[in-house]
Amino acid sequence: MRVIAGTARRLNLKTIDGMETRPTTDRIKETLFNILQPEIPGCRFLDLFSGSGGIGIEALSRGARQAVFVEKNPRACACIRDNLVFTKLSDRGSLLRMDVLQALRSLEGRESFDCIFMDPPYGRELEKQVLAYLAHSRVPAEDALLVVEADLETDFSYLEEYGFMCCRDKVYKTNRHVFIKKRK
Repeated sequence: MRVIAGTARRLNLKTIDGMETRPTTDRIKETLFNILQPEIPGCRFLDLFSGSGGIGIEALSRGARQAVFVEKNPRACACIRDNLVFTKLSDRGSLLRMDVLQALRSLEGRESFDCIFMDPPYGRELEKQVLAYLAHSRVPAEDALLVVEADLETDFSYLEEYGFMCCRDKVYKTNRHVFIKKRK
């Protein structure tokens, strides 16, 4: 896994061994950031269920002002720290080693985020819990873009009920990115 573009372009990132995380492949990450590119420069980026931090680091490399990484796995947290130092982006990245919902509560009342990305473990409806929280939260900026990486079977039929709308659904062979905004 490597950084695709920006100041840390071509640098290889560490990942943890085993099946505890699913790093987004370079090809899918490139497609994702081609879509996200207008949102990234100067944004505050929140990377939930960060794994090795590859998505947030890509955002920083491409010009995000700040990225906050949320991950509770201690080995993955060590990996994020190492990757931030290696890419020389640690001055704009911070790590919260805790459960995602606990982290969101701790971020409440601070500066909001323009782009929120989450790649939760599949099949546990964790994205639904996070979106339920974010529906009434000040963590996302007023016009924030939320992106969920999910398997192909994940149901998002509740989005309207939570006050969200799906702007785009990019489907790949084995997973997808769902782009979400609050309804106005």
